[in-house]
Amino acid sequence: MKDQTCFLVAFFTATFLVDVLGYENGQVSSVCESMVPNHGAGPQSSVAPYTITANASTFNPGDIIQVTLDGSSTSFQGVLLEARAQSSPIPRGTFRTTSSLVQLLTCNVGGTPYPDSAVSHSSKTEKTQIIVNWIAPDVGNIEFRATFVQTRPMFWTGVTSPIIQRSGPAVVPQITTASSTSSRSQGSSSMSVAGSNVDAFSSDACGSTKFCFINPPQCNPATDGNCFFMSSTLLNNQGLLFEMSGMASGYISIGFSDDQTMGNDDVYICGKDVSGRIRVSRAYSTGRSRPVSRMLGQVNNITVANNNGIIQCSFVTRNNISTAQRAANNMHYLFFAFGPSSDGVISQHERIPFISSEKVNVGAVQSTSGSSGRPILIKTHGALMLIAWMTTGSIGMMIARYLKCIGGESKFLGKAWWFQLHFPLMTLTVALTIIGFVLVFVQVKGWSYSAGAHPVLGCIVMGLALIQPFVAIFRPSPDHKRRWIFKYFHSIMANVIRPLAVTALFLGLLLINVAPDKWPVKVLGGFVGWELLAHIIFILLCIFWRKDCSSEKPMYPLFLAFVVYLCGNLAFLIAILVGIGQT
Repeated sequence: MKDQTCFLVAFFTATFLVDVLGYENGQVSSVCESMVPNHGAGPQSSVAPYTITANASTFNPGDIIQVTLDGSSTSFQGVLLEARAQSSPIPRGTFRTTSSLVQLLTCNVGGTPYPDSAVSHSSKTEKTQIIVNWIAPDVGNIEFRATFVQTRPMFWTGVTSPIIQRSGPAVVPQITTASSTSSRSQGSSSMSVAGSNVDAFSSDACGSTKFCFINPPQCNPATDGNCFFMSSTLLNNQGLLFEMSGMASGYISIGFSDDQTMGNDDVYICGKDVSGRIRVSRAYSTGRSRPVSRMLGQVNNITVANNNGIIQCSFVTRNNISTAQRAANNMHYLFFAFGPSSDGVISQHERIPFISSEKVNVGAVQSTSGSSGRPILIKTHGALMLIAWMTTGSIGMMIARYLKCIGGESKFLGKAWWFQLHFPLMTLTVALTIIGFVLVFVQVKGWSYSAGAHPVLGCIVMGLALIQPFVAIFRPSPDHKRRWIFKYFHSIMANVIRPLAVTALFLGLLLINVAPDKWPVKVLGGFVGWELLAHIIFILLCIFWRKDCSSEKPMYPLFLAFVVYLCGNLAFLIAILVGIGQT
């Protein structure tokens, strides 16, 4: 009874501390949808002594609105602010702030992350006023909604600003010339005459008067609805004329990158808004999350079309192309991505984008195409790592752990038979890891900031894998009094490296997105189950059949189990290698 009481006290104490500390630092992403803090009390029913005001009553996409949270009469310790449509739980737009009193949050609603879509306090310091900026997306009317916390048990929810009206497409003067009529916009997105038809774009002049990025090669958007097409024409000193065309359910986009990995890219998107109309917008890709909207800037002469699912956009831009949020340059890798959208918000592309094989200058005259497959060095990297940590490493560890009785007392080249199998397998594992490690850096030409935890784990595995052979080289003799230190260190290191390596394999397969249903990831999960089953079987055989090498019982059950394990291991490996080959 005493133990149970201690457990309950510890449990409730820890729970209370988690609640208190979690909300003191403002990390409240878990309640983005409800906006109700878990403080053990309900919200106040009285009128909140706080107000939310905006410096504008209407907005166009891309507008920056200043939002003020005021507590002049009564200070507050905590706050959670979002922009929403009146009847929607989804946060809209993105916030920006320079105040150290608050921080930006990524809200996750319905499994979809919304970066920088909420503002919360960064500490429980008393506050009387907070000012942040909100960047308007392409949505309908919104209101700013907040929860204010005066003290832990005293808070108000549902504090709202007046409705901020979507003012519709920007109405600007028409600039008429002898040959064209155009509109000019500085907002985040704009739309002009939608009466274009799919025959307007053609690849006939590609390589002679304009730059073209065409996929599949040699296709023509004027005659082929399955042609994914982008062209650019330098208009003297008046900017670049871009044309984009492709079959998509929600959007097509063209990205400009310093490398062949998504992230830190300047992107133009041609896609459906909340009303289903096609609009042009500009964004900045930060990796494998939804791109962040940015000002459309110096873009005009916009025309759009959507005929039978073929989305087309044409526009003139005088914006510099900036990647990695640094100064612009002329040479970039091109990404042509397309996919679905929902409620005016683009979703993840359903297949790998078309990527140019080399950096290009879109102001030059040439015609090129891309590949929607992964670069060969990335595939080779993945294949080598899979072979190393699914097969050679796994088999080498199994032999060292369960099959040390191979060959009995006889030796081969002065060493036990199990060691002569274990040593080359683990040496090959380290060699394959080194080669794969180098290849991926050669391909990416540096650190892949958009790849999340995968490269971090990869570097840790590489470092630990290099330590193991050096420790083995300087190991003491079998009868040395300190041999046990090497034995336990070597074993612990192996048991640390292996799960880290398998985790890196999972993250790597998720990164390359080898199939729409991610079946190779599921196969790798099956492999992990197969490994666990094999260990259980070997442990049972060692306990109940042959406990040590002095046993007179034959080895064939262990050999048979090992052969079955080896066949299964190779089957899983081959399946995943086929999946990588199909990317």
